[in-house]
Parts: sequence; structure tokens; C-alpha cells
Amino acid sequence: MTIPASRTSSRARTCARTRTSPASALFAALVALFSAFALVCGLAAAPAARADDGASADTAGAAAPTPVAGPVPNIIITNFTYGDGSVPVGGDFTLGFTFQNMGRVSVSNMVVTVDGGENFAIAGGTNTFYFDVLYAGYSLTQSVPMQAMQTAKSGAQPVRVSFKYEYVDNDARSSNTSDITVSVPVSQPDRFQLNDPVVPEDATVDTETTITMDYVNKGKGDIANVEASIEGDGIETTVKTQYVGNVASGANGSIGFAFTPTTPGEIAAKLHVNYEDSDGKAQSKEFPVTVNVAEPAPMPDDAAMTVDEAQPSTPWWVWALAALGVVSVIVVVVVVVRRRRKKAKAKAAAADDEDWDDWGKDVAAQADVASAPVPADAAATQVIADLPAAPGADGEKKAHARGGERS
Repeated sequence: MTIPASRTSSRARTCARTRTSPASALFAALVALFSAFALVCGLAAAPAARADDGASADTAGAAAPTPVAGPVPNIIITNFTYGDGSVPVGGDFTLGFTFQNMGRVSVSNMVVTVDGGENFAIAGGTNTFYFDVLYAGYSLTQSVPMQAMQTAKSGAQPVRVSFKYEYVDNDARSSNTSDITVSVPVSQPDRFQLNDPVVPEDATVDTETTITMDYVNKGKGDIANVEASIEGDGIETTVKTQYVGNVASGANGSIGFAFTPTTPGEIAAKLHVNYEDSDGKAQSKEFPVTVNVAEPAPMPDDAAMTVDEAQPSTPWWVWALAALGVVSVIVVVVVVVRRRRKKAKAKAAAADDEDWDDWGKDVAAQADVASAPVPADAAATQVIADLPAAPGADGEKKAHARGGERS
């Protein structure tokens, strides 16, 4: 019987598979054997591994590297401006400054604050500024309008600029601050006032005279090293330059320029005053003056001087005796006058007493006469006529009584 080729091939493959089956079984057996051995070895090593867990953990922790922090970024001011020269008291100026990130990482959320202290104020606007980010090595510029206060002191005065910012280091966010101070010079105005010089009116040749000049320091700063001098043709001075010294704020005084004219007529001179203002700068002021100098008075003749010298002077005790004599005479005159006045008063009092006595006697006599029988009309007339006048009566009453007596 003939077998088809296809069927022959399938049988051959079946036979082949049957012949390889023992090898596969052997391989599987070996794999299983090795797996069992590995399992046994693992179970034997497990207790030792568990015993060394603590030591292994400590060793692993000590060996782990500590992360190193990066450098902190620094912000500095590289340049600033405030104008030309110095800032006068009460004057406005613009403070401009440039700041740079000198670190290796960027900074963010930066806040910049400008503080002028007791000498400067912000002239409009704000003194705080915000910047989102400033990369490493980059710089920014900011300007601030400011004003020097009236109470500011002269000289270099500080302005503080503060920086506050954040940065990322090793995936950790940190913050830092930085304060930087810049100096702005402040100047006080020169208010050292010198008044017009006072020139003498009676200057004479070869006679020392003085020109005076008043001064006052109206500024808020002190004036230092004040010196004064006078120069000109026809004058001589014993001290070429006189040192006045320092003049405090609000102080005043006077400077005297002493000199001796050597020629008559009009002399042109110059007064110099040098000093240092509150900023330490040298200042100089000059005042021209004209002095009218007269000739000296003529000296008296020698003969007249000889006569005057020949006359002796009166001793002092002579004048003392003369004064004593005058005083004595005055005292005597006063005493005599007082005595005479007392005597006159005594005589006048005695005369008054006598008049009163006589008047009383006359009244009694007239009373006796009146008692005699006399006709009514005649008796009345006679009594009235014969009555004496009272002492001290005025002239009219006495005259009336005399008239009645005559009738």
C-alpha cells in the first residue's frame, strides 16, 4: 500500500517530536532542581539578613551625601547720582542708583526701599519699589525725587537703600535682605552778614584811630577762622592781620580795624574779611573806605609854656580851708537869722497880751460912767464912742470908733 507524501511528512514530524520529549523533560527537571536549591539557600540566609538590618540602615544613612547649599546672591549698588555739586538746604534733587545681582542664581519678588532719615524727604511719589525678577549678573536702575530738609545738617548725609528678595537653592526657596548706604553732600547757604564799616570823623595825622564793622551769623552752621585786615596808602598798622576766630550760628559782634594815618587829606583804604563757611569753603569779602585825615593841632609857644610852668600850683589844703570857711559862714548866718526870728515872735506875743489888758480896763471904766444918770440919747452915744477897740481889730473898726468919739 502506497502512503501519500503528506501523510509521510506528518508522521515523520510526529516521530521527531516523540524522540525529543525525553530531553525536554530532563531540562524541566534541572530547572526545578535549581529552583529548589535557590529556595533553600534563601531560607538559610534570611535570619542573618534580619539581624544586620539595623547596622545596614546606619551605614546607608552615614554614607548618603549631604546636599551643599549654593552661594547666596548679593545685591549691590554700582553707581548713584544726585546732581552737580552739593544739595542746598531746602533744595530738590533726584537720587538715581543702579543695583546689580552679583550672585549665580536669579532673585525674585524684590522690594527696594529708600530711606532719607532726618535730613531728606521724598519729594512726591513713594519710597518703595517692586521688581519681579533680577537674573544673575544683570542690573536695574531706579530714580527717586527727594528734598533736603530745612533742618538738614551741612556735610555728607546718609541715604539708606534696602533690598529684600527671594531665590531658589537646591529646589528650596530662601530669602535674604541687604542694606546699602550712600552719601549726599548738603550745603548751608552763606549767611554771614557784614554791615557797612563806620569811619571816624575826626581822624588826625599820627593819631591812632579805629574803623568798626558789625557782623552777625544768620546761618544754621558755624563760621570758622574769621580774619580781618586793613591796607592802603598813608596808613600804618601795628597788626597786619587780626584773628577773630569762630562765629557760632546766631552770634554777632564787632571788628575793629586800628590804624594810624601818616598823611593828611582823603585816604583810600580797603578792609578785608576772610573766613570759612559751614561747608568748609574759603570765602573773602572786601570793603573800600575813604578816611578824611586832618593836620595835627598846632603846639603852644615855648614862652607861654614857660610862663605856665613858672606859676606855682595852689596846694590842696588851701582849697580845703577855703571850703571850710565858707561852710562856717553859712552856719553862723543861719543861726543868727533863726535867733532874730525867735525874738521877733516873742515881742509880738507880749504886745498882744498888753493890748488885751488895756482893753479890759477901759471896758470897766466905761461901765462906771454908764451907771451915772445921763439922758438916754446922750448916754448911748457916749458909751459907744468911749468903748476901746479890741486888740487885733482891723483898721476899719478903729477908724469907726475914732469917728464916733469925735462926734
